[in-house]
Amino acid sequence: MAQIKWHEDAWRLFNDHVDYANYVFGRKTGNKWMKEMASIDNRLRQYPESYTPEPLLRGREHLYRGCHIMQRFKIIYYYEISTDTVHIVDLWDTRQNPETLKWRV
Repeated sequence: MAQIKWHEDAWRLFNDHVDYANYVFGRKTGNKWMKEMASIDNRLRQYPESYTPEPLLRGREHLYRGCHIMQRFKIIYYYEISTDTVHIVDLWDTRQNPETLKWRV
């Protein structure tokens, strides 16, 4: 079973979005963020390569993959086979210009 390692900026963005959801939309929405993340976390631990490669990040040092959370966001990660570790590197708002993802990761 793979380990999950959140990079600092990705972890901060995730927590900021959960805090914002709690404040603006209520605890129910904040809890939905947490529930969806728990489901994604479980799937990544068991099947780290199950999400599709991110086409905007082709040709990089790592094979980046993306999975949707809360419909409008993508968790960007790569899987390091040698250490059996999933590195979550970004939480990207898909409503942004796609070119911004290339600069963020």
